Amino acid sequence: MADEIEKAAERVAKLRAQAEKLSGPLADAQAQLDAAREAERVRRAEREGVYNRTVVATWRDRADEAARSGDDAHARFVEALSAEPWFAAYVEYRSARYKRGHVLTEAQRAQTALGEAVTVPEQRWYDAEILSEIQRTVEKQAAALGVKFSEDLDARREAFVAGRD
Repeated sequence: MADEIEKAAERVAKLRAQAEKLSGPLADAQAQLDAAREAERVRRAEREGVYNRTVVATWRDRADEAARSGDDAHARFVEALSAEPWFAAYVEYRSARYKRGHVLTEAQRAQTALGEAVTVPEQRWYDAEILSEIQRTVEKQAAALGVKFSEDLDARREAFVAGRD
């Protein structure tokens, strides 16, 4: 048994020697890794500072450029929209408000030039609510179609009840 203990003790001593022999390079490698990580953290912090200073110095120009980047697309949109007959009709309808405004302004000027009290009312402006108008028109026409459908149903029912179907 003493023989086994002696062999085990020799083996432990041998492994300890190997571990001590490898622990030095391992400690060195760990120190190098820690130093490299710290150096990278410092480099990243410096780069972040440079980036942030660049953003602060250039944000206005970049924001203006970003805002202008949609100009061509907007022009194409307006051109395509203007080619639509329904849109042209809506523009014509809305232009009536501007025409009325010009007539009122002309009458106000004329009264002022004649030295009369201005009795012509001010133009009242209303926001163009094209989406609401489209929705109202759709609902009105859909309701009319619904009434027609209901009348057809009633007529079929009456025809069936009367024995005409």
